[in-house]
Amino acid sequence: MTPGLMISAPASGCGKTTVMLGLLRALTEDGMAVQPFKSGPDYIDPAFHRAASGRVSFNLDTWAMGPGLLAALLDQAEGADLVLAEGSMGLFDGVARDGASGNGSSSALAMLMGWPVVLVLDVSGQAQSAAATALGFARLREGLPFAGVILNRVASPRHERLARQGMDEAGIPVLGCLPRRGDLALPERHLGLVQASEHRDLDRAIAGYATFLRAHVDLAAIRAAARATPFEIPRSPLPRPPAQRIALAQDAAFSFSYPHVLQGWRDAGAQILPFSPLADEAPDPAADLVWLPGGYPELHAATLAGADRFRAGLIRHAQTLPVHGECGGYMALGAALIDKAGARYRMAGLLGLVTSYAQRKLHLGYRRAHLIAPMPGQGTGAALRGHEFHYSTILDQPDAPLARVTDAEGAEVPETGSRRGHVTGTFFHLISEGT
Repeated sequence: MTPGLMISAPASGCGKTTVMLGLLRALTEDGMAVQPFKSGPDYIDPAFHRAASGRVSFNLDTWAMGPGLLAALLDQAEGADLVLAEGSMGLFDGVARDGASGNGSSSALAMLMGWPVVLVLDVSGQAQSAAATALGFARLREGLPFAGVILNRVASPRHERLARQGMDEAGIPVLGCLPRRGDLALPERHLGLVQASEHRDLDRAIAGYATFLRAHVDLAAIRAAARATPFEIPRSPLPRPPAQRIALAQDAAFSFSYPHVLQGWRDAGAQILPFSPLADEAPDPAADLVWLPGGYPELHAATLAGADRFRAGLIRHAQTLPVHGECGGYMALGAALIDKAGARYRMAGLLGLVTSYAQRKLHLGYRRAHLIAPMPGQGTGAALRGHEFHYSTILDQPDAPLARVTDAEGAEVPETGSRRGHVTGTFFHLISEGT
């Protein structure tokens, strides 16, 4: 198994993504083949990883994925010299009840894979005291492999000396010290980072991160710290394609597709036919299925409302063949979408769903779904695992429900999805099959 490291932090906002991107690019420039992964359900970071490393990044999720699927995804690292996995939120943040392989936390994944943790620690506002935080993270979970810390946002040489002194006293290896720089922050919006495809001069920015990391991080020590635990179990197949020819919406409004899902479709021989609703392109009439993934339709509602060729093609397809939408794609299949300013825009009208961003409410968490009607690729009664993350409020949902949906702790949620004729939609993004 390829040796690896988990790049994590005590919390979001500590700088782990810029550290991850800088390490990926610097080590790749050094001639290493570095396979990136993302811990947990994230649709945006893997695209940044790919831009930094030149390799497709895959999500690894111990709550939503069984050991066999995790093992199959690890095979994507074949031929790589090193694995770097980026954590999500804080190192130990997960759900209260374990899923198929763990509670979804970065620490659960690191322990399962045997990847030592590199903790990116924001030391602004403290010096020797930062060692207490690092020591707690290193020792909280018995058996957690811990490589050391990268100190971030260091204010001065004196600040660095004091912070290092504390780490030395605690016996915590310091793998790097990053001076405070305001230009290292990536732009964000309400679901996290701005998409890689929207970032101006992304390659130049990543190259800058790599140069910065080279100057302040011990890359040789990073490489030497990598480890892995043999993961020799039977592989489970990646998600099966729901049709042979799939018209897939792909543009700035619809881009949240899990890489392992698309890889599973391709591996099974499905033909993916991309089209852009924002460019007013209709789905390929030869497609067996139209699939609208999540994204940011609320930022492009006016353009979608005026995309007549797209809407007409979608309606024609739905007369005889299936159409499915996830989250943002589900909203676009509805009757209307209201943006944060309160402006109402008509959507495809294939479902009666009306959603609003003027009444902003966070919906976030893992989802278990038991289908009470079929959807593309899944029959009635199928058990699915996924994740929901959006800020929209349902104003009207008149169609028949698609599933009984619960959160990770078993509490029912009202976002059941919808079905009407050949059209289905869910607010959760499908990750895997299984109870």
